[in-house]
Amino acid sequence: MKLAFVCRPFTFHGGVETATAGLVAELARRGHAVTLLTTRAQRPVEGTRVRRLPVLRQPSLLRLVSFGVVARAAARAGGYDVVQTHERMRGADVYRAGEGTHRGYLEAMGREAQRSPYHQYVIRLETRMFRLDGISRIVAISARGKAEIERLYATPPDRVTLVYNGVDLARFDPLARVHDRPAARVELGVEKGAWCVLFVGSGFERKGLGPLVEALALRRDPAARLVVAGKGDRTAYETLASRRSVGRQVIWAGTRHDVERLYAAADVVALPARYEPFGNVHLEALASGRPMLTSVHAGGAELIQPGVNGWVVPEVTADAIAEGLERLRGTDPLALGRAARVTAEPYTYAAQAAAFEDLYRKIGA
Repeated sequence: MKLAFVCRPFTFHGGVETATAGLVAELARRGHAVTLLTTRAQRPVEGTRVRRLPVLRQPSLLRLVSFGVVARAAARAGGYDVVQTHERMRGADVYRAGEGTHRGYLEAMGREAQRSPYHQYVIRLETRMFRLDGISRIVAISARGKAEIERLYATPPDRVTLVYNGVDLARFDPLARVHDRPAARVELGVEKGAWCVLFVGSGFERKGLGPLVEALALRRDPAARLVVAGKGDRTAYETLASRRSVGRQVIWAGTRHDVERLYAAADVVALPARYEPFGNVHLEALASGRPMLTSVHAGGAELIQPGVNGWVVPEVTADAIAEGLERLRGTDPLALGRAARVTAEPYTYAAQAAAFEDLYRKIGA
């Protein structure tokens, strides 16, 4: 099939982009002719055609509007069998709602759309898309996300398809714990024998970094370490850690292209998000054989069995997170690791691509 994907440029430190890269590569491998309709920042992608579109860079509202306009025109002119957008725009066959819903996000973060022209525009656009104006099918990436779309926008359930993300099971391999762990710990400054919690994510507030730092302080374990990887302004969190006397226990790893080494260094991965449609971190951690602490507000919690392969906190508070970390610290790490890997193994890019192919056939029919 001749497929077009409307997407932002790929990076390998952002979950949304990494998920898209894996899916596109698998579809190309399966013989589809794939074109990326993206921006000038996109590098060449093996096996696909990249069409770079001119987009206004600033402000954010004009960037969103301009990308939608030029991408829609390019999609119309391309003669594609299926146009799939991973960005908010009308005029596509499939919209993969990888970022959930903007209304849901604003509700979770306690923000009002009326205060921002950008928020108002996104919600108007999103409303039209989820009500199937200019979109044939919606794809949610978790059961929680599917239910949210249907609840907030009254989208017919039969027009919302659930397709979970895939993960690279070879890149995120439990054997890395044996091979890479000592060197990765030395590089990060994590002492031998220290219990290490890893946080991976850009958007520190939304993903619960503040309560996680507070939880580290509540545990009163001076040997424990919290490694933070991702893009964001860390000033407020450094201040919080210093105020709570755990500043020396927090290690700032920044944006990493070799995040698999961080999983090798960690004992548990924590993402107690306030809003998270799924979060590739869940699959990456589980595939790496690391137990995952998350919250009920994350779609990835659907894969977690508390005490078996991780922990799910019912609320994003320091007390709840500290209790979850304590429960995981007291559980056999080998059993947790084995169960984590087994959980991740069905979630391949091949399975994800096959689910999309089935959806494409239905659209064609």
